[in-house]
Amino acid sequence: MPLYKTITVNPHTKVFIWKIEESFEALSEGISLTGNCSGRVENMKSDLHRRGFMSIRHYDENGKPHLTGDKHISITHSFNFAAIIISDIEVGIDIEKQRNKILKIAHKFTPIEEYRTIANEDALMRKLTIVWCAKESLYKSFAEKGVSFLEHIYVEDFRLDDTKTTATVTYEDKEQTYDVDFLEFEEFTCAYALISEK
Repeated sequence: MPLYKTITVNPHTKVFIWKIEESFEALSEGISLTGNCSGRVENMKSDLHRRGFMSIRHYDENGKPHLTGDKHISITHSFNFAAIIISDIEVGIDIEKQRNKILKIAHKFTPIEEYRTIANEDALMRKLTIVWCAKESLYKSFAEKGVSFLEHIYVEDFRLDDTKTTATVTYEDKEQTYDVDFLEFEEFTCAYALISEK
């Protein structure tokens, strides 16, 4: 897959974003799927979704992506983009296509009243997509079953011309603060979260 962008977050953390241009068959070469993953691929109607799924198929027995050694990894794909973040610490990453349907589901993942002052629908869609990507990346990094996007993950407000924000995950007796970076490209949003060192 052609490498679209590389981001050096810090000396121990890198993000790689790919544009998926290969066929499903080419992406399947050398990859052996579990029965569960084979079933999922067979049930996918969209070739684009199947290609995205195959572009990132290297998981451990618990369904979490991994590398050998002491590095942490998180992976994501959306339509024709896939991304990986690799770090010495727990991390999370998400890519989403910017689509108006997020306006209909926003109340399920964020207090929508916080965004009532945004009159421009395109700006609102972009902001909510960033919030969703941030929360998805936090969910992946925090990795505790039962965490609710709406109830347990809070993303600090930001302007659309920002590239960073902070966020907190509070669940049961655990609280963790994160630094979240985000970027937009070709009508996609990518956000990645690292545990705050502050």
